[in-house]
Amino acid sequence: MNAEPVNGGSVRIRTRDGTRKLPNFLQSVNMKYVKLGYHCLITHMWKLCLVPLIAVVATEASRLSLDDLRHLWLHLQYNLFGIVVFSAALAFGSTVFIMTRPRPVYLVDYSCYKPPSNLVVNFQKFMNHSRLIEDFDDSSLEFQRKIIQRSGLGEETHLPEALQCIPPNSTMAAAREEAEQVMFGALDNLLENTKISPRDIGILVVNCSLFNPTPSLSAMIVNKYKLRGNIKSYNLGGMGCSAGVIAIDLAKDLLQVHRNTYAVVVSTENITQNWYFGNKKSMLIPNCLFRVGGSAILLSNKPSDRRHSKYKLIHTVRTHKGADDKAFKCVHQEQDGKGKTGVSLSKDLMAIAGEALKTNITTLGPLVLPISEQIIFFMTLVAKKLFNAKIKPYIPDFKLAFEHFCVHAGGRAVIDELEKNLQLSDTHVEASKMTLHRFGNISSSSIWYELAYTEAKGRMRKGNRVWQIAFGSGFKCNSAVWMALRNVRPSVNSPWDDCIGRYPVKIDL
Repeated sequence: MNAEPVNGGSVRIRTRDGTRKLPNFLQSVNMKYVKLGYHCLITHMWKLCLVPLIAVVATEASRLSLDDLRHLWLHLQYNLFGIVVFSAALAFGSTVFIMTRPRPVYLVDYSCYKPPSNLVVNFQKFMNHSRLIEDFDDSSLEFQRKIIQRSGLGEETHLPEALQCIPPNSTMAAAREEAEQVMFGALDNLLENTKISPRDIGILVVNCSLFNPTPSLSAMIVNKYKLRGNIKSYNLGGMGCSAGVIAIDLAKDLLQVHRNTYAVVVSTENITQNWYFGNKKSMLIPNCLFRVGGSAILLSNKPSDRRHSKYKLIHTVRTHKGADDKAFKCVHQEQDGKGKTGVSLSKDLMAIAGEALKTNITTLGPLVLPISEQIIFFMTLVAKKLFNAKIKPYIPDFKLAFEHFCVHAGGRAVIDELEKNLQLSDTHVEASKMTLHRFGNISSSSIWYELAYTEAKGRMRKGNRVWQIAFGSGFKCNSAVWMALRNVRPSVNSPWDDCIGRYPVKIDL
Protein backbone atom coordinates (compact mmCIF):
# COMPACT_ATOMS: atom_id res chain seq x y z
CA MET A 1 0.00 0.00 0.00
CA ASN A 2 1.48 3.40 -1.03
CA ALA A 3 0.35 6.92 -0.14
CA GLU A 4 1.06 10.03 -2.19
CA PRO A 5 -0.25 13.61 -2.11
CA VAL A 6 -2.55 14.86 -4.87
CA ASN A 7 -4.01 18.24 -5.77
CA GLY A 8 -6.16 19.97 -3.16
CA GLY A 9 -4.39 18.46 -0.16
CA SER A 10 -6.07 15.05 -0.49
CA VAL A 11 -4.19 11.80 -0.23
CA ARG A 12 -4.37 8.96 -2.72
CA ILE A 13 -4.01 5.50 -1.23
CA ARG A 14 -2.78 2.90 -3.68
CA THR A 15 -3.88 -0.67 -3.01
CA ARG A 16 -3.87 -3.89 -4.99
CA ASP A 17 -7.47 -3.22 -6.04
CA GLY A 18 -6.70 0.22 -7.47
CA THR A 19 -6.72 3.73 -6.07
CA ARG A 20 -9.05 5.45 -3.65
CA LYS A 21 -9.05 9.16 -2.97
CA LEU A 22 -9.69 10.16 0.64
CA PRO A 23 -11.22 13.55 1.44
CA ASN A 24 -9.27 16.36 3.02
CA PHE A 25 -10.60 15.99 6.56
CA LEU A 26 -9.02 19.26 7.72
CA GLN A 27 -10.98 21.25 5.15
CA SER A 28 -14.25 19.43 5.89
CA VAL A 29 -13.86 20.02 9.65
CA ASN A 30 -13.08 23.69 9.06
CA MET A 31 -16.20 24.10 6.88
CA LYS A 32 -18.28 22.46 9.61
CA TYR A 33 -17.19 25.07 12.15
CA VAL A 34 -17.69 27.88 9.64
CA LYS A 35 -21.30 26.76 9.14
CA LEU A 36 -21.88 26.42 12.90
CA GLY A 37 -20.42 29.90 13.44
CA TYR A 38 -22.66 31.32 10.71
CA HIS A 39 -25.80 29.79 12.24
CA CYS A 40 -24.83 31.03 15.70
CA LEU A 41 -24.18 34.56 14.39
CA ILE A 42 -27.47 34.81 12.47
CA THR A 43 -29.51 33.25 15.27
CA HIS A 44 -28.25 35.80 17.83
CA MET A 45 -28.06 38.71 15.36
CA TRP A 46 -30.83 40.76 17.00
CA LYS A 47 -29.31 40.33 20.44
CA LEU A 48 -25.93 41.46 19.12
CA CYS A 49 -27.54 44.50 17.49
CA LEU A 50 -29.07 45.50 20.82
CA VAL A 51 -25.67 45.64 22.54
CA PRO A 52 -24.68 49.10 21.08
CA LEU A 53 -28.17 50.47 21.83
CA ILE A 54 -28.00 49.26 25.45
CA ALA A 55 -24.53 50.77 25.78
CA VAL A 56 -25.76 54.19 24.51
CA VAL A 57 -28.81 54.16 26.81
CA ALA A 58 -26.68 53.17 29.81
CA THR A 59 -24.17 55.94 29.05
CA GLU A 60 -26.87 58.60 28.78
CA ALA A 61 -28.61 57.38 31.95
CA SER A 62 -25.36 57.59 33.90
CA ARG A 63 -25.10 61.31 33.04
CA LEU A 64 -28.51 62.18 34.55
CA SER A 65 -28.37 64.22 37.78
CA LEU A 66 -31.00 64.58 40.51
CA ASP A 67 -32.14 67.89 38.96
CA ASP A 68 -32.65 66.16 35.61
CA LEU A 69 -34.82 63.48 37.23
CA ARG A 70 -36.82 66.17 39.11
CA HIS A 71 -37.52 68.08 35.88
CA LEU A 72 -38.59 64.83 34.17
CA TRP A 73 -41.08 64.12 36.97
CA LEU A 74 -42.56 67.66 36.73
CA HIS A 75 -42.87 67.28 32.97
CA LEU A 76 -44.87 64.06 33.44
CA GLN A 77 -47.20 65.76 35.96
CA TYR A 78 -48.05 68.50 33.47
CA ASN A 79 -48.95 65.78 30.87
CA LEU A 80 -51.21 63.72 33.13
CA PHE A 81 -53.99 63.39 30.55
CA GLY A 82 -51.63 61.89 27.98
CA ILE A 83 -50.29 59.46 30.54
CA VAL A 84 -53.81 58.32 31.50
CA VAL A 85 -54.80 57.81 27.85
CA PHE A 86 -51.61 55.90 27.14
CA SER A 87 -52.08 53.70 30.23
CA ALA A 88 -55.71 52.94 29.30
CA ALA A 89 -54.74 52.02 25.74
CA LEU A 90 -51.94 49.81 27.05
CA ALA A 91 -54.29 48.06 29.48
CA PHE A 92 -56.94 47.55 26.76
CA GLY A 93 -54.41 46.19 24.28
CA SER A 94 -52.94 43.83 26.86
CA THR A 95 -56.41 42.53 27.75
CA VAL A 96 -57.30 41.90 24.10
CA PHE A 97 -53.99 40.14 23.52
CA ILE A 98 -54.42 37.87 26.56
CA MET A 99 -58.04 37.03 25.65
CA THR A 100 -57.39 36.27 21.97
CA ARG A 101 -53.98 34.56 22.03
CA PRO A 102 -53.96 30.81 21.38
CA ARG A 103 -54.19 28.76 24.55
CA PRO A 104 -51.22 26.46 25.10
CA VAL A 105 -51.96 22.76 24.71
CA TYR A 106 -50.05 20.31 26.90
CA LEU A 107 -49.52 16.59 26.47
CA VAL A 108 -49.99 15.30 30.00
CA ASP A 109 -49.19 11.67 29.16
CA TYR A 110 -49.89 8.97 26.59
CA SER A 111 -50.10 5.19 26.45
CA CYS A 112 -49.32 2.66 23.72
CA TYR A 113 -51.08 -0.70 23.65
CA LYS A 114 -48.82 -3.73 23.93
CA PRO A 115 -50.53 -6.90 22.63
CA PRO A 116 -50.20 -10.12 24.69
CA SER A 117 -47.51 -12.64 23.80
CA ASN A 118 -50.03 -15.18 22.45
CA LEU A 119 -50.66 -12.86 19.45
CA VAL A 120 -47.00 -12.89 18.32
CA VAL A 121 -46.57 -14.01 14.70
CA ASN A 122 -43.06 -14.75 13.46
CA PHE A 123 -42.16 -15.18 9.80
CA GLN A 124 -42.52 -18.96 9.76
CA LYS A 125 -45.89 -18.86 11.50
CA PHE A 126 -47.10 -16.20 9.06
CA MET A 127 -46.12 -18.24 6.00
CA ASN A 128 -47.46 -21.53 7.40
CA HIS A 129 -50.76 -19.86 8.19
CA SER A 130 -50.96 -18.36 4.69
CA ARG A 131 -50.47 -21.80 3.14
CA LEU A 132 -53.13 -23.39 5.35
CA ILE A 133 -55.73 -20.79 4.36
CA GLU A 134 -55.48 -22.07 0.74
CA ASP A 135 -56.62 -18.74 -0.73
CA PHE A 136 -53.17 -17.89 -2.11
CA ASP A 137 -51.47 -19.51 -5.10
CA ASP A 138 -47.75 -20.35 -5.17
CA SER A 139 -46.82 -17.06 -6.81
CA SER A 140 -48.63 -15.04 -4.13
CA LEU A 141 -47.02 -17.07 -1.33
CA GLU A 142 -43.56 -16.49 -2.78
CA PHE A 143 -44.35 -12.78 -3.18
CA GLN A 144 -45.39 -12.53 0.48
CA ARG A 145 -42.25 -14.36 1.59
CA LYS A 146 -40.03 -11.85 -0.24
CA ILE A 147 -41.94 -8.86 1.10
CA ILE A 148 -41.72 -10.16 4.67
CA GLN A 149 -37.96 -10.72 4.39
CA ARG A 150 -37.31 -7.23 3.00
CA SER A 151 -39.90 -5.34 5.04
CA GLY A 152 -37.78 -4.49 8.07
CA LEU A 153 -40.25 -6.26 10.40
CA GLY A 154 -38.92 -8.49 13.15
CA GLU A 155 -40.08 -11.82 14.54
CA GLU A 156 -42.21 -10.42 17.38
CA THR A 157 -44.99 -8.46 15.66
CA HIS A 158 -48.64 -9.20 16.44
CA LEU A 159 -51.78 -10.16 14.53
CA PRO A 160 -55.32 -10.32 15.99
CA GLU A 161 -56.52 -13.62 17.32
CA ALA A 162 -59.34 -13.83 14.77
CA LEU A 163 -56.84 -13.97 11.90
CA GLN A 164 -54.83 -16.73 13.53
CA CYS A 165 -57.75 -19.14 13.35
CA ILE A 166 -58.16 -21.69 10.54
CA PRO A 167 -60.20 -20.51 8.73
CA PRO A 168 -59.83 -16.85 9.79
CA ASN A 169 -62.80 -15.36 11.66
CA SER A 170 -63.24 -12.06 9.77
CA THR A 171 -66.60 -11.13 11.25
CA MET A 172 -67.94 -7.83 12.54
CA ALA A 173 -68.02 -9.23 16.08
CA ALA A 174 -64.36 -10.29 15.90
CA ALA A 175 -63.36 -6.89 14.49
CA ARG A 176 -65.21 -5.13 17.31
CA GLU A 177 -63.45 -7.38 19.82
CA GLU A 178 -60.05 -6.42 18.38
CA ALA A 179 -60.96 -2.72 18.58
CA GLU A 180 -62.07 -3.06 22.21
CA GLN A 181 -58.90 -4.87 23.25
CA VAL A 182 -56.64 -2.24 21.68
CA MET A 183 -58.54 0.92 22.66
CA PHE A 184 -59.50 -0.15 26.16
CA GLY A 185 -56.03 -1.55 26.81
CA ALA A 186 -54.39 1.79 25.94
CA LEU A 187 -57.02 3.83 27.80
CA ASP A 188 -56.91 1.71 30.97
CA ASN A 189 -53.17 2.23 31.20
CA LEU A 190 -53.48 5.98 30.48
CA LEU A 191 -56.11 6.53 33.17
CA GLU A 192 -54.11 4.48 35.65
CA ASN A 193 -50.94 6.48 35.02
CA THR A 194 -52.55 9.94 35.08
CA LYS A 195 -55.08 9.27 37.88
CA ILE A 196 -57.71 11.47 36.24
CA SER A 197 -61.41 10.69 36.44
CA PRO A 198 -63.16 9.79 33.15
CA ARG A 199 -65.81 12.35 34.12
CA ASP A 200 -63.19 15.11 33.74
CA ILE A 201 -62.69 14.36 30.03
CA GLY A 202 -64.52 16.97 27.96
CA ILE A 203 -63.33 16.06 24.43
CA LEU A 204 -62.86 12.66 22.78
CA VAL A 205 -61.41 12.13 19.29
CA VAL A 206 -61.05 8.59 17.88
CA ASN A 207 -59.45 7.79 14.53
CA CYS A 208 -59.59 4.43 12.78
CA SER A 209 -59.41 4.40 9.01
CA LEU A 210 -60.87 1.06 7.92
CA PHE A 211 -63.32 -0.02 10.63
CA ASN A 212 -66.31 2.25 11.20
CA PRO A 213 -69.09 0.31 12.94
CA THR A 214 -72.42 1.51 14.34
CA PRO A 215 -72.43 2.44 17.22
CA SER A 216 -69.14 4.20 16.54
CA LEU A 217 -65.80 3.51 18.22
CA SER A 218 -66.09 6.76 20.15
CA ALA A 219 -69.53 5.66 21.41
CA MET A 220 -67.98 2.39 22.59
CA ILE A 221 -65.47 4.37 24.69
CA VAL A 222 -68.13 6.71 26.09
CA ASN A 223 -70.23 3.72 27.13
CA LYS A 224 -67.31 1.73 28.58
CA TYR A 225 -65.92 4.52 30.79
CA LYS A 226 -69.25 6.25 31.50
CA LEU A 227 -68.00 9.59 30.19
CA ARG A 228 -70.17 12.62 30.87
CA GLY A 229 -73.25 13.25 28.79
CA ASN A 230 -72.14 16.57 27.26
CA ILE A 231 -68.77 15.30 26.03
CA LYS A 232 -67.67 16.50 22.58
CA SER A 233 -66.93 13.21 20.77
CA TYR A 234 -65.67 12.74 17.21
CA ASN A 235 -65.00 9.64 15.12
CA LEU A 236 -62.59 10.02 12.17
CA GLY A 237 -62.50 7.38 9.45
CA GLY A 238 -60.96 6.81 6.01
CA MET A 239 -57.95 9.10 6.55
CA GLY A 240 -55.21 6.49 6.59
CA CYS A 241 -52.04 6.41 8.65
CA SER A 242 -51.80 10.20 8.97
CA ALA A 243 -55.08 10.46 10.89
CA GLY A 244 -53.29 10.45 14.25
CA VAL A 245 -51.90 13.95 13.60
CA ILE A 246 -55.26 15.06 12.15
CA ALA A 247 -56.92 13.96 15.40
CA ILE A 248 -54.34 15.92 17.44
CA ASP A 249 -54.99 18.99 15.28
CA LEU A 250 -58.76 18.68 15.78
CA ALA A 251 -58.33 18.28 19.54
CA LYS A 252 -56.06 21.34 19.60
CA ASP A 253 -58.71 23.47 17.84
CA LEU A 254 -61.40 22.27 20.25
CA LEU A 255 -59.21 23.09 23.24
CA GLN A 256 -58.97 26.68 21.98
CA VAL A 257 -62.75 26.99 22.41
CA HIS A 258 -63.44 24.98 25.57
CA ARG A 259 -61.64 26.25 28.66
CA ASN A 260 -60.06 24.19 31.43
CA THR A 261 -60.73 20.76 30.06
CA TYR A 262 -59.07 17.52 29.04
CA ALA A 263 -59.07 16.00 25.57
CA VAL A 264 -58.34 12.34 24.84
CA VAL A 265 -57.19 11.20 21.40
CA VAL A 266 -57.32 7.49 20.54
CA SER A 267 -55.48 6.33 17.41
CA THR A 268 -55.73 2.79 16.08
CA GLU A 269 -56.37 0.63 13.03
CA ASN A 270 -58.36 -2.56 12.63
CA ILE A 271 -57.01 -5.56 10.75
CA THR A 272 -59.59 -8.30 11.34
CA GLN A 273 -62.05 -7.28 8.62
CA ASN A 274 -59.46 -5.82 6.28
CA TRP A 275 -57.24 -8.82 5.56
CA TYR A 276 -56.96 -9.61 1.86
CA PHE A 277 -57.58 -13.18 0.72
CA GLY A 278 -56.61 -13.03 -2.95
CA ASN A 279 -53.69 -12.96 -5.36
CA LYS A 280 -53.38 -9.34 -6.48
CA LYS A 281 -49.84 -8.30 -5.60
CA SER A 282 -50.49 -4.64 -4.70
CA MET A 283 -53.21 -5.75 -2.26
CA LEU A 284 -51.03 -8.40 -0.61
CA ILE A 285 -48.44 -5.88 0.62
CA PRO A 286 -50.60 -4.55 3.52
CA ASN A 287 -51.02 -8.15 4.76
CA CYS A 288 -47.24 -8.30 5.19
CA LEU A 289 -46.82 -4.91 6.86
CA PHE A 290 -49.85 -4.02 9.02
CA ARG A 291 -49.96 -5.25 12.60
CA VAL A 292 -51.92 -4.71 15.84
CA GLY A 293 -51.36 -1.47 17.76
CA GLY A 294 -53.01 1.62 19.19
CA SER A 295 -52.40 4.64 21.42
CA ALA A 296 -54.28 6.98 23.77
CA ILE A 297 -53.10 10.56 24.35
CA LEU A 298 -54.25 12.94 27.10
CA LEU A 299 -54.15 16.67 26.22
CA SER A 300 -54.96 19.61 28.47
CA ASN A 301 -55.31 23.39 28.22
CA LYS A 302 -55.24 23.93 31.99
CA PRO A 303 -52.33 26.22 33.04
CA SER A 304 -51.92 24.17 36.21
CA ASP A 305 -51.12 21.04 34.14
CA ARG A 306 -47.95 22.52 32.66
CA ARG A 307 -45.74 21.57 35.60
CA HIS A 308 -46.52 17.84 35.38
CA SER A 309 -47.03 17.49 31.60
CA LYS A 310 -44.49 15.90 29.30
CA TYR A 311 -44.73 18.12 26.23
CA LYS A 312 -46.19 21.33 24.85
CA LEU A 313 -47.75 21.33 21.37
CA ILE A 314 -45.95 23.92 19.23
CA HIS A 315 -47.32 23.44 15.69
CA THR A 316 -49.53 21.18 13.60
CA VAL A 317 -49.36 21.33 9.80
CA ARG A 318 -51.72 19.45 7.48
CA THR A 319 -51.22 19.19 3.72
CA HIS A 320 -53.37 17.36 1.19
CA LYS A 321 -51.84 16.25 -2.14
CA GLY A 322 -54.93 14.76 -3.75
CA ALA A 323 -55.39 16.89 -6.85
CA ASP A 324 -55.00 13.99 -9.30
CA ASP A 325 -56.06 10.36 -9.54
CA LYS A 326 -52.56 9.04 -8.84
CA ALA A 327 -52.45 10.79 -5.49
CA PHE A 328 -56.06 9.98 -4.69
CA LYS A 329 -55.61 6.26 -5.40
CA CYS A 330 -52.11 5.91 -3.96
CA VAL A 331 -53.45 4.05 -0.91
CA HIS A 332 -57.05 2.95 -1.22
CA GLN A 333 -59.53 0.15 -0.69
CA GLU A 334 -60.69 -1.78 -3.73
CA GLN A 335 -61.99 -5.13 -4.95
CA ASP A 336 -60.03 -7.48 -7.14
CA GLY A 337 -61.49 -9.32 -10.12
CA LYS A 338 -63.00 -11.97 -7.83
CA GLY A 339 -64.81 -9.51 -5.59
CA LYS A 340 -62.38 -9.77 -2.67
CA THR A 341 -61.75 -6.50 -0.83
CA GLY A 342 -58.45 -5.17 0.49
CA VAL A 343 -56.13 -2.19 0.67
CA SER A 344 -54.07 -1.55 -2.45
CA LEU A 345 -50.72 0.25 -2.45
CA SER A 346 -49.83 1.98 -5.72
CA LYS A 347 -46.37 1.80 -7.28
CA ASP A 348 -46.43 5.62 -7.29
CA LEU A 349 -46.53 5.70 -3.47
CA MET A 350 -42.98 7.00 -2.92
CA ALA A 351 -43.23 9.69 -5.59
CA ILE A 352 -46.56 10.96 -4.25
CA ALA A 353 -45.27 10.82 -0.66
CA GLY A 354 -42.26 12.90 -1.71
CA GLU A 355 -44.47 15.58 -3.28
CA ALA A 356 -46.70 15.66 -0.19
CA LEU A 357 -43.67 15.96 2.09
CA LYS A 358 -42.29 18.82 -0.01
CA THR A 359 -45.55 20.73 0.36
CA ASN A 360 -45.64 20.05 4.10
CA ILE A 361 -42.10 21.19 4.86
CA THR A 362 -42.59 24.30 2.71
CA THR A 363 -45.34 25.30 5.16
CA LEU A 364 -43.58 24.07 8.28
CA GLY A 365 -40.11 25.42 7.46
CA PRO A 366 -40.72 29.13 8.16
CA LEU A 367 -42.37 28.20 11.48
CA VAL A 368 -39.49 26.14 12.89
CA LEU A 369 -36.26 26.74 10.98
CA PRO A 370 -33.71 29.25 12.33
CA ILE A 371 -33.39 32.47 10.36
CA SER A 372 -29.94 31.37 9.16
CA GLU A 373 -31.43 28.43 7.25
CA GLN A 374 -34.23 30.57 5.84
CA ILE A 375 -31.73 33.10 4.48
CA ILE A 376 -29.71 30.39 2.72
CA PHE A 377 -32.87 28.85 1.28
CA PHE A 378 -34.13 32.24 0.06
CA MET A 379 -30.79 33.19 -1.52
CA THR A 380 -30.59 29.82 -3.29
CA LEU A 381 -34.13 30.24 -4.61
CA VAL A 382 -33.40 33.76 -5.88
CA ALA A 383 -30.19 32.64 -7.60
CA LYS A 384 -32.00 29.77 -9.27
CA LYS A 385 -35.07 31.74 -10.40
CA LEU A 386 -33.67 35.15 -11.32
CA PHE A 387 -30.18 34.31 -12.52
CA ASN A 388 -31.00 30.85 -13.87
CA ALA A 389 -28.05 29.48 -11.94
CA LYS A 390 -27.36 25.78 -12.33
CA ILE A 391 -27.38 24.93 -8.65
CA LYS A 392 -29.14 22.20 -6.77
CA PRO A 393 -32.19 23.15 -4.68
CA TYR A 394 -31.11 23.77 -1.10
CA ILE A 395 -32.55 21.30 1.41
CA PRO A 396 -32.91 23.03 4.79
CA ASP A 397 -31.13 21.40 7.69
CA PHE A 398 -34.04 20.39 9.90
CA LYS A 399 -31.57 18.99 12.42
CA LEU A 400 -31.10 22.61 13.53
CA ALA A 401 -34.82 22.82 14.36
CA PHE A 402 -35.40 19.39 15.92
CA GLU A 403 -33.50 17.03 18.17
CA HIS A 404 -35.79 14.03 17.52
CA PHE A 405 -37.72 12.72 14.52
CA CYS A 406 -40.69 10.35 14.58
CA VAL A 407 -41.20 9.26 10.96
CA HIS A 408 -44.29 7.12 10.37
CA ALA A 409 -43.14 3.50 10.32
CA GLY A 410 -45.11 2.63 7.20
CA GLY A 411 -42.32 0.58 5.70
CA ARG A 412 -38.56 0.43 5.29
CA ALA A 413 -38.63 2.28 1.95
CA VAL A 414 -40.53 5.25 3.40
CA ILE A 415 -38.11 5.64 6.31
CA ASP A 416 -35.02 5.23 4.11
CA GLU A 417 -36.30 7.80 1.61
CA LEU A 418 -36.95 10.42 4.29
CA GLU A 419 -33.60 9.69 5.89
CA LYS A 420 -31.90 10.41 2.57
CA ASN A 421 -33.95 13.44 1.50
CA LEU A 422 -33.85 15.18 4.88
CA GLN A 423 -30.18 14.22 5.35
CA LEU A 424 -30.84 12.55 8.70
CA SER A 425 -28.43 10.30 10.56
CA ASP A 426 -29.02 6.70 11.62
CA THR A 427 -29.71 7.93 15.16
CA HIS A 428 -32.47 10.26 13.96
CA VAL A 429 -34.41 7.43 12.29
CA GLU A 430 -33.50 4.76 14.83
CA ALA A 431 -36.84 5.06 16.67
CA SER A 432 -38.77 4.63 13.41
CA LYS A 433 -36.81 1.61 12.22
CA MET A 434 -36.90 -0.11 15.59
CA THR A 435 -40.66 0.47 15.92
CA LEU A 436 -41.16 -1.08 12.49
CA HIS A 437 -38.98 -4.02 13.52
CA ARG A 438 -40.66 -4.61 16.90
CA PHE A 439 -44.31 -3.79 16.16
CA GLY A 440 -44.67 -3.54 12.37
CA ASN A 441 -46.76 -0.91 10.60
CA ILE A 442 -49.22 0.08 13.33
CA SER A 443 -50.71 2.85 11.21
CA SER A 444 -51.55 6.17 12.88
CA SER A 445 -50.23 5.10 16.30
CA SER A 446 -46.68 4.36 15.10
CA ILE A 447 -45.42 7.88 15.86
CA TRP A 448 -46.32 7.37 19.53
CA TYR A 449 -44.46 4.06 19.79
CA GLU A 450 -41.47 5.90 18.31
CA LEU A 451 -41.73 8.67 20.89
CA ALA A 452 -41.96 6.02 23.62
CA TYR A 453 -38.76 4.44 22.23
CA THR A 454 -36.90 7.76 22.49
CA GLU A 455 -38.07 8.16 26.09
CA ALA A 456 -37.14 4.58 26.98
CA LYS A 457 -33.61 5.26 25.69
CA GLY A 458 -33.36 8.27 28.04
CA ARG A 459 -32.73 10.72 25.20
CA MET A 460 -35.56 13.20 25.78
CA ARG A 461 -34.20 16.26 27.60
CA LYS A 462 -35.93 19.44 28.67
CA GLY A 463 -36.33 21.84 25.73
CA ASN A 464 -35.87 19.13 23.08
CA ARG A 465 -38.12 19.46 20.05
CA VAL A 466 -39.80 16.51 18.34
CA TRP A 467 -41.10 16.36 14.76
CA GLN A 468 -43.79 13.75 14.11
CA ILE A 469 -44.31 13.08 10.38
CA ALA A 470 -47.22 10.97 9.16
CA PHE A 471 -48.42 9.93 5.69
CA GLY A 472 -51.89 8.75 4.74
CA SER A 473 -54.39 8.00 2.02
CA GLY A 474 -55.78 10.77 -0.05
CA PHE A 475 -52.77 11.65 -0.26
CA LYS A 476 -51.85 13.45 2.99
CA CYS A 477 -48.70 14.44 4.82
CA ASN A 478 -49.20 15.85 8.32
CA SER A 479 -46.79 17.12 10.96
CA ALA A 480 -46.90 17.77 14.69
CA VAL A 481 -44.16 19.58 16.60
CA TRP A 482 -43.72 19.13 20.37
CA MET A 483 -41.34 20.59 22.94
CA ALA A 484 -40.31 18.64 26.04
CA LEU A 485 -41.17 20.51 29.25
CA ARG A 486 -38.78 18.41 31.34
CA ASN A 487 -36.40 15.49 31.13
CA VAL A 488 -38.97 12.91 30.09
CA ARG A 489 -38.91 9.42 31.52
CA PRO A 490 -40.89 6.53 30.04
CA SER A 491 -44.39 6.04 31.40
CA VAL A 492 -45.36 3.02 33.47
CA ASN A 493 -46.08 -0.04 31.30
CA SER A 494 -44.30 1.41 28.28
CA PRO A 495 -44.44 -0.93 25.25
CA TRP A 496 -40.62 -1.06 25.37
CA ASP A 497 -40.33 -2.02 29.04
CA ASP A 498 -39.27 -5.63 28.48
CA CYS A 499 -37.14 -5.22 25.37
CA ILE A 500 -35.48 -1.78 25.20
CA GLY A 501 -32.18 -3.30 26.33
CA ARG A 502 -32.05 -5.37 23.12
CA TYR A 503 -32.41 -2.34 20.85
CA PRO A 504 -31.20 -1.05 18.50
CA VAL A 505 -30.78 -4.24 16.51
CA LYS A 506 -29.18 -4.75 13.14
CA ILE A 507 -31.81 -5.31 10.46
CA ASP A 508 -30.73 -7.81 7.81
CA LEU A 509 -32.23 -7.12 4.39
